[in-house]
Amino acid sequence: MIRLRLGRNVRLGIKDVLLHKLRSLLTMLGVVFGVGSVVAMLAVGEGASQQALDEIRKLGSNNILLTSVQPVEDEQAAAQRTRMSVYGLLEADDARIREGIPHVRRTVPARLMRRDGRLGERSLELRVVGTQAGWFDLVRRDVVAGRVLAEHDSRTRAAVCVLTESGARRLLATAHAIGERIRIGDVFFEVVGLVRSETGGGSLQSPDSETDVYIPIETLRDRFGQVTVRHTAGQRQMELVELHQLLVEVESIEHVEGVAAAIEAMLRRFHPREDYRISVPLALLRQAEATKRTFNIVLGSIAGISLLVGGIGIMNIMLASVTERTREIGIRRAIGARKRQIIVQFLIEAVVLSGAGGVLGVGLGVLVPRLITQVSGMPTMVPLYGVGLAFGISVAIGIVFGLYPAARAAALDPITALRHE
Repeated sequence: MIRLRLGRNVRLGIKDVLLHKLRSLLTMLGVVFGVGSVVAMLAVGEGASQQALDEIRKLGSNNILLTSVQPVEDEQAAAQRTRMSVYGLLEADDARIREGIPHVRRTVPARLMRRDGRLGERSLELRVVGTQAGWFDLVRRDVVAGRVLAEHDSRTRAAVCVLTESGARRLLATAHAIGERIRIGDVFFEVVGLVRSETGGGSLQSPDSETDVYIPIETLRDRFGQVTVRHTAGQRQMELVELHQLLVEVESIEHVEGVAAAIEAMLRRFHPREDYRISVPLALLRQAEATKRTFNIVLGSIAGISLLVGGIGIMNIMLASVTERTREIGIRRAIGARKRQIIVQFLIEAVVLSGAGGVLGVGLGVLVPRLITQVSGMPTMVPLYGVGLAFGISVAIGIVFGLYPAARAAALDPITALRHE
């Protein structure tokens, strides 16, 4: 019985709303744009923050990244060609961390340099990453073909390399990349594998370039020496850096921050100058998640203003409807309608208005992020909780802002209402 009454009231509410189509549409616009802006802004914020979080997660929450940083005074001296720049992480740092700091599972060093890669008449400047097999365990790469570096490659100082997919297409230009011999500098290397290209060069996960080539770090030391030559602003600069990066894997997340503090204390003791940088993905991840929450709250608050305006519009139109239908309300009360029934009827009309606006707003909020992604390439992600939250708020607004007009309609005196012209 209750279901039948509710269904009948909903049908009557929809019928009353459709009697004034243009007025109802204009009333709903505030809710439409409010809900649409909530969903769209949450999608933009979610996409941007998710991209940042994914970049941080690539190194893993159990890892710590140490990077060599050239001091400013060394840059100025190198620019004046007064001396060779010597800075950065040392192989001794690697040994001290691995052997002297508790809860360190393993360390993986990396050394970088620029060299021309050649195959026949084709050439391409490559970033050579000298590292060990464990690098591919800590920094995830999808293997496209062949294999990655192995432990025996380092033990035998093998002249083998792993290319990124992008670098392989530009340099090899052949379907049979595995087994090809390319010349890097003056040394020939056999291509044993291809990995998926990453486009985040310069991000936290550096080394991370479309044209990386990975070789055993022992081979790099033997074949290319210790001195690296850089060309900056048309000048030739020489530098001696034993390790450009050092990845540290910690046994468990609980020990990451403690290990990072111990590493920082050790480096300060053995490095008079601050020629290193410590990045802790776990700390960055927590900070990014906190920033994401704050960002969503701010965006939701701004969009909530639009919903508030839409709710005021619904209240305004419902008050006007009460005035227009005063005589109708008097007739219904005279033939036995209770105050509760009048309240329910007007509340249903308000909820129909706000609910319909919520549905249209959700559609708009889903469409806008897709357009943003197609036009600008910015990643967006429509969160399901955002859709549910925005629609739920729109229905709640119908109830809250429709309650006063409904109560006012129910409070009308039947005799006075019947005399209303």
